[in-house]
Amino acid sequence: MNRPVLDEKTRSAIEAFQRAEITEYHIYLKLATREKNPANSRILARIGQDEKLHYDFWKEYSGRDVQSDRLKVHFLCWVSRIFGLTFGIKLMEKGEERAQIRYAELVATIPEAQRIAEEEGDHERELIGMIEEERLRYTGSIVLGLSDALVELTGALAGFTFALQNVQIIAVSGLITGIAASFSMASSEYLSRASEGGSRNPLKSSFYTFVAYLFTVVFLVTPYFLFKNCFVALAVVVANVILIILLFSFYVSVAKDLPFWRRFWEMTAISLGVATISFGIGYFVRIWLGIEI
Repeated sequence: MNRPVLDEKTRSAIEAFQRAEITEYHIYLKLATREKNPANSRILARIGQDEKLHYDFWKEYSGRDVQSDRLKVHFLCWVSRIFGLTFGIKLMEKGEERAQIRYAELVATIPEAQRIAEEEGDHERELIGMIEEERLRYTGSIVLGLSDALVELTGALAGFTFALQNVQIIAVSGLITGIAASFSMASSEYLSRASEGGSRNPLKSSFYTFVAYLFTVVFLVTPYFLFKNCFVALAVVVANVILIILLFSFYVSVAKDLPFWRRFWEMTAISLGVATISFGIGYFVRIWLGIEI
């Protein structure tokens, strides 16, 4: 088969594709060996072999062997272990979307690049869609716990801050309120899932909701244990709320292919809107009851 004569820029691009393919091959291979679900392991191994075939394809044009990016291999395997298999794979997929644009630029020189681009796109996404992951099935329960805690506790802390203006009392009140609410929310989620039926286990759903709610409670109440000024603590709480929303919106947008900014602004507007209203209520309650602590 006659190969086209490649200029230095094209050769450099091809070697970059090679590095990406062999890196992803090693990532999928590692994930496959660590995966406990046999069906998931087979899918990962299959995608990995596809990546190796793509590497071999580009090698025929470059005529060179290229080493994998070991740092990226370790990083994405670590991310997949901590945040879930689907999140790690789809985070890696974001880079592949950019690569497909570059593939299109090479089609005129290397027509076969079109086939590689298609395999990297629809075929690979189809295989990834077949992966079963428990934590992703319970994302709705996690969202429920996080969003309710953000809205309810941020509002409660804002109201307590102006009404009470004592960091110790606010901290204890917020912690008691948050822990009680986390049990209440978990119970509601259990009863809701049990009555609906479906594939999701009610006990697991309630557990994920409880953990998400409790984590948010601890994260939001902690500033009142660290700062003597309740208004400084409240400012840190607001910053923590935005940080949690930012990180979780990014996670969901990657793992479930949802728009990031829309979800981020919606959750931020609701949480901070409720906090502002509660802050006002606390102000009027303090004046009306004449509270002095």
